[in-house]
Amino acid sequence: MSLFCPRSALLLTALTITAPAMAETVEVKGARFAADLEINGRRYERIGYGLFRYMIWDAYAGAYYQAQGFPRPAPQSDVPRRLVLEYFHAIEAEEFAKATRKSLRKALDDNAYRKLSEPLATLNERYRDVTPGDRYTLGWDGDQLTLALNGETLFEGDDLALANALFGIWLGANPLDKDFRDDLLGR
Repeated sequence: MSLFCPRSALLLTALTITAPAMAETVEVKGARFAADLEINGRRYERIGYGLFRYMIWDAYAGAYYQAQGFPRPAPQSDVPRRLVLEYFHAIEAEEFAKATRKSLRKALDDNAYRKLSEPLATLNERYRDVTPGDRYTLGWDGDQLTLALNGETLFEGDDLALANALFGIWLGANPLDKDFRDDLLGR
């Protein structure tokens, strides 16, 4: 009795060809994002990725990551997470600062905004100009908020409220763009 069945072999071959493989890296307009990141001994898994358009321009691509073993997605919580944005156009540091102030002012009530004014001012001073291909990474490791440009840490702080407000710009209830938010959250 033969264990080989041509029909079974055909079915197995079809399943092998059509089964989706976990993409190690995804590409958005030339920006590549790994499936996971290893940072200080902690593994972060990519939740989603997408393209942010400003008016008619493709402004930047992004990917959202969360630490393994936490509820997904949880972009405004104490969960360790990272948002990586790669820019397609040059942007001056002051433009980042203005956009951050404006976005948080719009999203927060007066009291919450006032409480964050000092660390926000410090963060806004740390922005640098970007050129096409540069990457800003916003990170919260459970204790520390960081802002890095191309791997160089520009800001560190321990304010969870500021971290949640900053992640909220892209991932909150009223983000810059709901489609981009949904793509980042894998919806």
